[in-house]
Amino acid sequence: MKSRDLFVTPAPRWYSIASGRPFLDDLARGLCEVLGEELPHALILTPTRRGARQMAHAFTDQCRAKALLLPQVRALGDLEEGEPPFDLEHLGLDLPPALSSTRRRFELAKLIKAHYESDVALNARTALELADSLAKFFDSLALEEVDASERLDRLVHDPDLLHEGLGALAEHWQVSARFLAIAVDLWPKRLAELDMMDPSQRLVTLIHRLGDQWEKTPPTHPVIVAGTTGTTPATARLMGLVSRFEQGAVVLPGLDLSLAEEVWEQVGDSHPQGAMKSLLDRHRVTRQDVRTWPASIEADRARHARRRVLNEALRPAEATKDWRTQIAALKAGSEDAIRDGLSGLTHIEGRNDEEVAAVIALLMREALERPGQTAALVTPDITLSRRVTARLSRWGLRPDSSAGDALVHSPVGRFLHSLLDLVLEPFDAVRLLSLLKHPLSRFAEKREINTLEIKGLRGAKPRDADEVLSRLTKAEAFEAAALWQDYIQTHTIWTAQKTDLSDYVRALTQWAEALGTHEGEALWSGAAGAAASALLADLITEGRDFRVEDDQVFVDILRRALRTCTVRTGGYTHPRLTVLGAIEARMFSADRLILAGLEEGVWPQAAEIDPFLSRPMRKALGLPSPERRTGLSAHDFVQGASQPEVWMVTRQRREGEPQVKSRWLWRLETLTTGAGEHLPTQPHWLDWARRMDGPLTLVPEALKPATRPQPAPPVEARPLQLPVTQVEMLERDPYAVYARYVLRLKPLDRPNEPFEALRRGTAIHAVAEAFAADDMPLGEAGIKAFCDLLEAQLRAENLSEAQLALQRPLFSLLAREYVAFETERRVGRPSLLIEQSGSLTIDLPRGAFTLTAKADRVEIHERGVDVIDFKTGQPPSPKAVIAGFYPQLTLTAAILKYGTFGGFEALHREKGLGELIYVRLGQDVVKPRAVFDKKNPLSADEMAERALKRLKTRLMQYEDPKQGYLSWRAPQYRLERGGDYDQLARLYEWHVLGDRDADPATEEGE
Repeated sequence: MKSRDLFVTPAPRWYSIASGRPFLDDLARGLCEVLGEELPHALILTPTRRGARQMAHAFTDQCRAKALLLPQVRALGDLEEGEPPFDLEHLGLDLPPALSSTRRRFELAKLIKAHYESDVALNARTALELADSLAKFFDSLALEEVDASERLDRLVHDPDLLHEGLGALAEHWQVSARFLAIAVDLWPKRLAELDMMDPSQRLVTLIHRLGDQWEKTPPTHPVIVAGTTGTTPATARLMGLVSRFEQGAVVLPGLDLSLAEEVWEQVGDSHPQGAMKSLLDRHRVTRQDVRTWPASIEADRARHARRRVLNEALRPAEATKDWRTQIAALKAGSEDAIRDGLSGLTHIEGRNDEEVAAVIALLMREALERPGQTAALVTPDITLSRRVTARLSRWGLRPDSSAGDALVHSPVGRFLHSLLDLVLEPFDAVRLLSLLKHPLSRFAEKREINTLEIKGLRGAKPRDADEVLSRLTKAEAFEAAALWQDYIQTHTIWTAQKTDLSDYVRALTQWAEALGTHEGEALWSGAAGAAASALLADLITEGRDFRVEDDQVFVDILRRALRTCTVRTGGYTHPRLTVLGAIEARMFSADRLILAGLEEGVWPQAAEIDPFLSRPMRKALGLPSPERRTGLSAHDFVQGASQPEVWMVTRQRREGEPQVKSRWLWRLETLTTGAGEHLPTQPHWLDWARRMDGPLTLVPEALKPATRPQPAPPVEARPLQLPVTQVEMLERDPYAVYARYVLRLKPLDRPNEPFEALRRGTAIHAVAEAFAADDMPLGEAGIKAFCDLLEAQLRAENLSEAQLALQRPLFSLLAREYVAFETERRVGRPSLLIEQSGSLTIDLPRGAFTLTAKADRVEIHERGVDVIDFKTGQPPSPKAVIAGFYPQLTLTAAILKYGTFGGFEALHREKGLGELIYVRLGQDVVKPRAVFDKKNPLSADEMAERALKRLKTRLMQYEDPKQGYLSWRAPQYRLERGGDYDQLARLYEWHVLGDRDADPATEEGE
């Protein structure tokens, strides 16, 4: 092209750069060739700021060999997406300033609370959520330039609408219509009182003023509008003006110039070409008037074939009946037309989010192996893009992401979120430790913090600050107590009187600064700190007089703000890796383009639920249908899918929920299958991604998981005394015995340990003991006595009133069952030994070993001595007891038979052993279970002998210096009762990842 060939053709000048072409590169190359030295005087308007930046890079790439003065590249602003336009403030000097988005939100919330009819009072959180929807409604009115006052009045009062299907509106929609009529009337009045303008209305006004100015005095320099589809009237009008300038032109992205005319007439809002068809119809421009951008006229058979296939697949639904004819027409031109169109297009379907993220990261990483190749991920699913970014970090790569990150994911965001947790539960130990040990907390580096945790915050959840202080004082941890009092002093900032949102946010900010390092200054440093500071300052300023009902409502409001506030940190990113949203990719090209999130409800996104307007109401008001946004999404999809190398990635499940492929992908598969072809796929990428996360076949020594530990300490360090309960652990998990009795490691209670079940079990045991020891009466008197004892004992165990209220209805059920059990056991008036201790000495080569036991209850009958153990949980099966994995009762019986037991051993031996019984004390059941198995009908004497013999054999094994304490000899019981020392034993590594060196013979079953 020669210097001014672009503007020689008569106006209006409409051009198109076909889908699949590098839009920005073609545009920049064409303008460089056409304008030459006049290039710096040109003005180029793009849809988004990112597009403007990419446009500047495209010009730089075109003129690498020489210096270049760039044209003015400005973001016109895709007003539907909230993107601000280029600076037009000189046109609005006489206009009131725009209301800030935060101020508008609160003003609309106040209007809603004052005038919205509802059976339930609206709290501040709900009012703000409705304010967001109301703001979108006013934005729609402004951008679509709709005067809704008369139309809303008709929705409310006009009976003629009965014939239009709107008279039978549900009561909710009638209330909404009445409220919107009020809001449309009151909002301009409120803005006038504030002497401010609605931001969307002001943007539209400025765009129109620019159009008016250009209409009166057309620019003398080149003006190009590129990449926008002109969905709003103000933008569409400006595009029409520019197309008629002496040096003006409009460049559309991906207008389909080959679609049959009869099909073009059927194009609707949901079609990829729908927005551009409406734009051309608005200006009475036919597709024959739109020319291909000169720099894009190149022979590109593969891209043309791809465009043909995509355009056929996404035909309007009414035109799909001609698919067979179109397939035949395509093949008539070339038998390989569809195969050529699918060349370079690949579909991969993963099982879930993590698998898909791994595949995408692998595809992007592999692209870097080719010198100079770029890779981009395009998806509207922000969560997926963040997963991919996290996966890329395994190679030290960070892509340039347009979405940024939510403030709540930053260190200061997590700090504020932890503080909000403590607003609702100020003495939750886990949340306290999360805050106090946060890197931004001034308490994190103090040595007393660990003492505070161990002595004050572990165990049962503290009721209040005094309980924590009491624990520390009893443990003589005075320095930790001082630190705790320092923290509690900061908490008084929050307890001050608060009324409106401004008071709440100010109190939280002061509290955060009192807890933060460097007097709180560290909280506000960096990009995330600046974003947090701006957010809180905005809420303090604009939240005045906005009443907040309680702490819960405030926490909900601020949590949402932390999630929706975006931090764009910039910094070091890889120059060849990019992550984009769908609209930002409209003009973007890459050597490898990955389209992800192609599931219904994701891309295209499901229509938003509008609490104020139903679909018929939107139509009656003249607002665009939800299908228009679907059409724009479809256009973005076609723009991306037309690139030379495209990977379309879908998943079967998203966040655990089954997914359906995007309608566009279904159509593409249907078309290609009907033509006898298949959408290309490369499943080996899935295999590679899975292998990256799977175990290695050949594991380097440094990466091998830990083997199952089996420490063998010196014989003299091994225990010479164990209770029968720990002999159970010796049978199932010897490593736990080693850790407790050789290393002398005592397990710490967890913070917020749920002691309710343990305390309830302790209380029931104590009541059963007292009931039998004190010879309580039976019958109804016994039931009442049992209930009274249980109530008193649970109070002694410090159960709260709320916990007692849950337990109390079960008292009488348990009492009745227990009294029935006690009545049966008292037949024959046996002698009772309650909570008596006994011991038995076993000779070993290095000295005497002492076995101890404390029996819940021993009953001495004429027929023999019964041993009873109460279990508030499920008792072990007779099979497991006989196999030796639960020797508590059998070894207790052996002590009765051969050892000392409360001084009554002669009496025991005279009577002989009777039954060994577990008694389950459930919430509402008392169920005895004798240790007896039909397949092994052993007597109590035989079981005691067998258990004692097994113990002696086991003890002799541990007299061997080579015998180690194996972790989980019987792993089948691990899920039944987890070990306190599993982490120390690195259980996950050898049990889950696999112990390749384990000897199967060391594991024992029942």
